[in-house]
Amino acid sequence: MKGPIYNQAGFTLLELLLVCSLIGIISAMALPRLLLARQTAEASSAIASLRTIASSEIGYSTSCASGFYSPDLPTLGVAPPGTNSPFISPDLSYAASVLKSGYTIQMTGTSSPAAPQTCNGLAAGSAAKSFKAGADPGVPSNYRYFAINSANTIYEDSATLYAAMPEVGVPPAGHPLQ
Repeated sequence: MKGPIYNQAGFTLLELLLVCSLIGIISAMALPRLLLARQTAEASSAIASLRTIASSEIGYSTSCASGFYSPDLPTLGVAPPGTNSPFISPDLSYAASVLKSGYTIQMTGTSSPAAPQTCNGLAAGSAAKSFKAGADPGVPSNYRYFAINSANTIYEDSATLYAAMPEVGVPPAGHPLQ
């Protein structure tokens, strides 16, 4: 007498375990590279944001503030009369400190009593003779900190630069990006 005939289609438990372990090994090898790529992309975005702030400050200084700079990001986000275009995009000007691509970006300038009223409504004595801006990562595993000042050189360090960054001159720590 013959026994029942079993259908041999499908995978054995051993084959499924082998495939799952291979997928796990490949994922473990790829994950660090994926995280590094993400950190690099976030750092590139922070550098681009600082360059945008610096070029916006130059435009503001030459066209709107008689050689003075904006004291904060929201002021750069105010369009002058007769135009709908502010000096900087809303994603960088909605607050004094903004979160963008994993970095906290902030900018300040010390007000100068000699500053005239600006074309976008900033009161006399409120504009700054210089400025500083910084980008600090929000994720503790990203150790690239950036800052720029009115000299328009971006500096990088493994610790925050913003607090010690002078509005004019070289910071006490960090190195310029090439």
